[in-house]
Amino acid sequence: MSHAPADGGPRTPSEKIEGVPDFGWRVKLSYECQDKMSPFFKPRLSQIPQYLGLSMRYSVMWAKKKKQGKKPFIDHLNPLPHNPIYGCPIGGIGCGTIGRGYRGEFCRFQMIPGIYRHNTVDANQFIVCIRRNNETIYQQVLSSQVKKGKSLKSWSWGFPGGMATYHALYPRAWTVYNIKKHNVRLICRQISPIYPHEYQETCLPTAVFVWTIENNSPDELDVSITFTFQNGQGSKEDSNKGVTSEVFNVGEVTGVSIKQTFRSMDCTYGISASAKDGVDISTAVNFDPHGTGEDLWCDLHEDGKLGNTPVAPPGGDKGKDIGAAVCASCTVQPSSSQSLDFSLVWDMPIIQFGAKEQYYARRYTRWFGTEGKAAPNLCKHALNRYPVWEKEIIKWQDPILNASKLPSWYKSALFNELYFVSDGGTVWLDPYETDKDFKADISLHPYVKDIGRFGYLEGMEYRMYNTYDVHHYASFSLIMLWPKLQLSLQYDYAATIVKNDDTCMKYLMHGAKGPTHVANTVPHDMGDPEDEPWKRVNCYTVHPTHDWKDLNMKFVLQVYRDYIALTDRKYLEEMYPVALGVMEHSLDWDTDGDGIIDNSGYADQTYDAWTMQGASAYCGGLWLAALRMLCEMAFILGKTEDVDKFAAILKLGAKSYQEKLWTGKYYQYDSSNSGHHDSIMADQLSGQWFLHASEIVDEAVFPADKVRTALKTVFDNNVMKYANGTMGAINGTKPDGSRDTSSPQSEEFWTGITYGLAASMIQEGMLDEGFQTAWGAYHACWEGLGLQFQTPEAYTSTKGYRSLGYMRPLSVWAIQWAIERFQRQLLVN
Repeated sequence: MSHAPADGGPRTPSEKIEGVPDFGWRVKLSYECQDKMSPFFKPRLSQIPQYLGLSMRYSVMWAKKKKQGKKPFIDHLNPLPHNPIYGCPIGGIGCGTIGRGYRGEFCRFQMIPGIYRHNTVDANQFIVCIRRNNETIYQQVLSSQVKKGKSLKSWSWGFPGGMATYHALYPRAWTVYNIKKHNVRLICRQISPIYPHEYQETCLPTAVFVWTIENNSPDELDVSITFTFQNGQGSKEDSNKGVTSEVFNVGEVTGVSIKQTFRSMDCTYGISASAKDGVDISTAVNFDPHGTGEDLWCDLHEDGKLGNTPVAPPGGDKGKDIGAAVCASCTVQPSSSQSLDFSLVWDMPIIQFGAKEQYYARRYTRWFGTEGKAAPNLCKHALNRYPVWEKEIIKWQDPILNASKLPSWYKSALFNELYFVSDGGTVWLDPYETDKDFKADISLHPYVKDIGRFGYLEGMEYRMYNTYDVHHYASFSLIMLWPKLQLSLQYDYAATIVKNDDTCMKYLMHGAKGPTHVANTVPHDMGDPEDEPWKRVNCYTVHPTHDWKDLNMKFVLQVYRDYIALTDRKYLEEMYPVALGVMEHSLDWDTDGDGIIDNSGYADQTYDAWTMQGASAYCGGLWLAALRMLCEMAFILGKTEDVDKFAAILKLGAKSYQEKLWTGKYYQYDSSNSGHHDSIMADQLSGQWFLHASEIVDEAVFPADKVRTALKTVFDNNVMKYANGTMGAINGTKPDGSRDTSSPQSEEFWTGITYGLAASMIQEGMLDEGFQTAWGAYHACWEGLGLQFQTPEAYTSTKGYRSLGYMRPLSVWAIQWAIERFQRQLLVN
């Protein structure tokens, strides 16, 4: 049945490379994605009328924002272009990140909280110099990118891509360079401090690069690696406030710090190397990254070290960029190897969001201080501690990598999709008081005060923190790996749910006005980083999300799922009143008294361009699951009256759900008379999936035979009828398997929904179908369309995409949840 190859596809390793894992995402540096994609922009003609009003109101809002010097929370007029260059990013959680390209680029910067600069900085490079008998025989930039423009033209660019291999297994990556002419092999191992159940090392703004030099020649060689880095994020305003640099020495660690300012927030880069036995360190404190680069290049070429590079004019002047370099050199005997260790850090301790109404300290400052002087110590710490990081990473990953019954491609998908936990515009913060007129928010729940406030964006293009309807799917990654972050997020939401915000908001879809937030409803998001997140929530203004029919249910489902994962009774006791409140509020949505909430005829749920009316498979199923979980919570806590009340509603609702929506083969989209009421929705059993994942199987609510039949129908129609099962699951089809074209979203493939659907299949024992479904999404994004490390919310069969770098694909960890709890035989070595 299954068409998914056990060993993956063209980006899945097919040969062993010494010193590199057998599993991950692998390409030659010469690899070029052949598919040209474009962002979604034009709906079908038949779909346009329903969005005309939205388009006009959005355009007015967009123009208003532009006049204010701001951008809307989603900038539909300037979507990110397709740029299939990305590899494994670097940095810890919540401290800012820097993207890497698989060819060696430093190419995506997120220093300003939640704001990305998709720029490649040419001066950020590694350079190798090989000398024999006191003569330089080879010097090369270790990137296959072809340099354009006049800057740094004296450097030797364009390492032969076919002679180098890139391999990513987040949070590590390897690049192997074969310099056959001189019988030298170089391996760069990139390491970020990301591993589970760790809340100190994992928040550090740093990465380490370990270079292994293998001398397979008969001669002794002197080899140096030089790490060059420039201030800024590749933007024109990088040096507007002035830049300075200086050398530092901390024990055996020598480096250069570059001090700068981003939006009035101080940030210091630090590059360094470790002077281990037999390793000599030299530096260049200031070269011109926009000049020819001749001075630095010739300095290296002369003796394989730095020291004679003329210092550029002082960088403190506004408008002057600074390049710095650290060189580590050693002697490598014939048929032996030597390693050189480098670190990169960024110390940006105190941050503000766009509105500048609150200061925050990044979490790592608890151990490294808020003075902005931590770069040298961060460098030293990283170079001393990275062996511990790697030991913990290997201990975490090896049981999964060594499980012979798990497909190779899945092992890559599971770990590499995790990049978004750190590279999702993520912040991990403590409120911070200054000596100015800023007072810290002291109303935080004690749990949040202890762990810190955590936020990650819905997407790199969808600039909203902790978007709850999407986080629902992604939350498996947090509860499994960093459960304290999941609980911190939940406590933040619980505190907001109970409050009203009567600030008037204009909803873009229909032009009506209403409140920003209504008590006992779950906010859509915690705000926009260009505004003041947590203080002003619900920056999403398309619909009145206090009336969305999925958000309240998803809060209840996550509360109980979290309790099952952690058996934390105090958490359950504190969350129960909030869960009860949102369920009481939601009873008003059952407009006909049949025990099921009713959708209101617009897109009042996570599929925010796909209308639902009346009872629906998606929201109705979430409602039934939430009722069942609320009864379970009430029983655990001895709330017998609540058990009786909601059990009665559940009994009535379960009966109505079957009568109104079951077709004999699947649960139809909704109970309306719309043209798409009978569509087969890929996500129709989302509520049952979460209920079973939380170890509740209730035949009276979701009969097992109907669950399997519905999943089989989805597999046959939404998966296998599209590109022979190689694309994942299309969101909606008609009963005959043709695509539902009622909405742009109904004919999209959503990566995170596909992974969640696969998890549902796997926990029901449909292993072939589940892995086939998940592989389709991975194959499309990571093996075909060049969307690796920027996995989108959606892609189409016509090579379109929407919202690059998205939260929901973290739902791949729901597959691992299903395996560990229901299919443990797959974990056998």
